[in-house]
Amino acid sequence: MTENIEVIILAAGLGTRMKSAKIKILHHAAGRPIIDYVLDLAAEICDEPPVMVIGHQREAVQKQIGDRARYAVQEQQLGTGHAVMQAMSLLGRDGVAGKRVLILSGDVPLTRPETLRRLIAEHEKSNNALTLLTMKLEDPAMYGRVVRDNNDAVMRIVEAKDASDDEKKIAEVNAGIYVFDGERLFENLSNLSTDNAQGEYYLTDLLGMLRNAGHRVGAVIVDDPIEAHGVNSRSDLATVETAIQRRVVAKLMRDGVTFRNPDTVVIDSTVSIGADTVVYPFVTLEGTTKIGEGCVVEPGVHLINVTVGDDVHLKTGTVAEDAIVEDEASVGPYAHLRPGSQLGRHVKIGNFVETKKAVFGEGAKASHLSYIGDAEVGANVNIGAGTITCNYDGVRKHKTVIEDGAFIGSDSQLVAPVRIGKGAYVGAGSTITKDVPAEALALSRTPQKTIEGWAERKKK
Repeated sequence: MTENIEVIILAAGLGTRMKSAKIKILHHAAGRPIIDYVLDLAAEICDEPPVMVIGHQREAVQKQIGDRARYAVQEQQLGTGHAVMQAMSLLGRDGVAGKRVLILSGDVPLTRPETLRRLIAEHEKSNNALTLLTMKLEDPAMYGRVVRDNNDAVMRIVEAKDASDDEKKIAEVNAGIYVFDGERLFENLSNLSTDNAQGEYYLTDLLGMLRNAGHRVGAVIVDDPIEAHGVNSRSDLATVETAIQRRVVAKLMRDGVTFRNPDTVVIDSTVSIGADTVVYPFVTLEGTTKIGEGCVVEPGVHLINVTVGDDVHLKTGTVAEDAIVEDEASVGPYAHLRPGSQLGRHVKIGNFVETKKAVFGEGAKASHLSYIGDAEVGANVNIGAGTITCNYDGVRKHKTVIEDGAFIGSDSQLVAPVRIGKGAYVGAGSTITKDVPAEALALSRTPQKTIEGWAERKKK
């Protein structure tokens, strides 16, 4: 943590280029709202919650963030300088006396803590009144240009809409992250004006004011411009999400996870994976998914909030949500574990099997083409192909219980509520509507009838 510092996050804008009814800082990237990443960054720098300047959809923002921030309200969005005025009104002169003020943007989620520490260290070493983060871009687009003098010192920042043709050719641009001397910031904010193309209070105008007053101004160029990439459009959001996911994958690989083709994996920042697990291409891992050690996750697997034990094999096309898969289980290919599914150790769920609110005991098997819903399946149960637990009567859901060691023949319908006793057998093709005692055989077939010569007579 850095001492004697206050953090301000500017987050009042709606983000009209997102073409969304939702404020841009609440759009998700890699499983979390982008503002969460900025709040994490602020927490790395300062123990105190940051002052967050909010405006549009303030109730939704506060509901999401809660007590992770203190709030200042910008009723009208009149520029970055105006936003900082609202924050400083909350902090007051005494609140920033003898402190530095770090200003972040709520839509810039990729900055690394070490970059901010380097910025703050330069600010202290050079005894600056202002130190800003800059970056060099091949296409500066609408970023404010950093104008330097003949001694390479920062003179001013010119917003793109106010820049001359020569200034627009400058590759070094403002990254929108600043460290100010708190007292210098407080006393100069009131001198800002709206005499510019946008009719707004530009925070960047303080640079010239501070220089003219004899104060030092410095800049640190970020190593990788992606760290200052803001989210202003859906394209920007995709760029940011991709960068976060690649960071997640890189860390997991450092921790011992193998990715067969890391660029094809979609993974949230909230996902964890154990060492020696192998992840194949085109896998999607979302939410609170946690995968243990030594697992194999084949192509096309899609997990949402799933807990997976060790040495589990998730085969091609498996889809699961809000489910638990314990050690050494095997699922798929093309299985569907719906919410409430829980597979014990050594369970096998095979191709085209669907489960919902179903708990499987150790060693149970449903190898193909079955639906097991609202069920309790005991240890070492074998469920044949085409079996259905008929759990819905059109009004209510009912439970099926299959006790340890039972054998369910293929193409059976278990009409819930029903219990199949321990070690019992259900003959293939049966519709079971009553409980089956332990060790019993239940059949509901009509006797087979064979008519000799029927096919030839039909042809005639």
